[in-house]
Amino acid sequence: MTEHITDLPEPSAPDPATSPRTPEPDPHENRRQVLYWRLLARLFDPEEQPALESASLAVVEDLRLPSALLDPQASVDSVVQRHPELADEFDGLMTPAPDDEGVRDRAAEVRRAALMSKVLLNVFASGSGTVTAGQLARWQSDAGWLERALGCAPGELRGGRTGGGASGHGAQPDIARLIPTIGPELGALEADLVRRMHLREVLADPVLAAQLTPSMSLIEQLLRDKSNLSGVALANAKALIRRFVDEVAEVLRTQVAKSTVGAVDRSVPPKRVFRNLDLDRTIWKNLTNWSPEEERLYVDRLYYRHTARKTTPQRLIVVVDQSGSMVDSMVNCTILASVFAGLPKVDVHLIAYDTQALDLTPWVHDPFETLLRTKLGGGNDGPVAMAMARPKITDPQDTVMVWISDFYEFGRSQPLFEGIEAVHRSGVKFIPVGSVTSSGRQEVNPWFRERFKALGTPVLSGHISKLVHELKTFLA
Repeated sequence: MTEHITDLPEPSAPDPATSPRTPEPDPHENRRQVLYWRLLARLFDPEEQPALESASLAVVEDLRLPSALLDPQASVDSVVQRHPELADEFDGLMTPAPDDEGVRDRAAEVRRAALMSKVLLNVFASGSGTVTAGQLARWQSDAGWLERALGCAPGELRGGRTGGGASGHGAQPDIARLIPTIGPELGALEADLVRRMHLREVLADPVLAAQLTPSMSLIEQLLRDKSNLSGVALANAKALIRRFVDEVAEVLRTQVAKSTVGAVDRSVPPKRVFRNLDLDRTIWKNLTNWSPEEERLYVDRLYYRHTARKTTPQRLIVVVDQSGSMVDSMVNCTILASVFAGLPKVDVHLIAYDTQALDLTPWVHDPFETLLRTKLGGGNDGPVAMAMARPKITDPQDTVMVWISDFYEFGRSQPLFEGIEAVHRSGVKFIPVGSVTSSGRQEVNPWFRERFKALGTPVLSGHISKLVHELKTFLA
């Protein structure tokens, strides 16, 4: 056996040309991993990790980026103010990068990782303890930069001001598909910061109150606490609510104006004014009057465009659940109702309810006054609201009823559905809505969802722009 082993040929040295090689470590990938490990360490443990901090600083300096990107106390605003060339890089930072024929720019990925780490850390490492007005304002600004990085307008994902995306690079991403929970999470973080702030003391100080930026979370807290405010604090609270209402109303008016309107009514003669002049048709119809000798067109008749739309008086009844889980819907729908109330030939009624119903129709044109009269919180008693809404239906075929709620009733689901079914079968256009937010988040009682679907009135998506389109289509 020993002889057999010794007779074996000695193993030859591996041929460098044919043997597999261990891949060289990618320095760019290592740098990116350092930045992300530091981000995770900071998020889950605020204490510094010296090795990660020094390694990250070396990466940032090598990229010729400011070291302030690693300072948790520096806001994105302050970084951009000192280095304005970075503003464009933050816009659309987290949107999908264009695929350049499958070629990855590793160095650019490391740079993006450094910038993304800054935004994510500033927003999601919100700390603990008491929050000052300045800290809240800084967080709101940083959250706005995160929304811009995602291709949205500041405030859009947090259920505040809605509208088109920021002027970032590339197309706006499908937020509902790519990041379905980011909006609600941002809203929850902001709400937590507001709760940790001594809001009454801040409102009592005009200097501190001036630092506040109105948002859905802040407005919710103000509406809940308004009965405990007085004097300067109440005046500052009202000013913040008014400012928020005006900003959202302006966006909604634009959406309503851009929505589809009624078909042209050709039975109404066109107004003979210059802005309605149909120049192309006028030239075409008078071509027989062209004089080649004079090179002049003689016009016998002017033609005008029809601009009158077919409209009939419509009644819009909006019923809003004002229980604690539906605050953003209450705010948005109150403002939306006032916008539609300003349209010609639309008779708008607004009802808010929890365990009691409140007819807010007398103030529907002024969402600010309407919100001041609401009392947010409590349970749900839909039949009470239906009892108030049904007498407002005078012509079912000419009425639309929008019901905004999560439809979680306190043991009275069957009576409410029977009332809704009767209204629908009478000819009323019934639109159930899970919620009305800018992020589109909604939660609806499955029992009601299935029955609405069987009734032929499926629950509308919670995005406010969709509700605007539905209402304009019916009222056109």
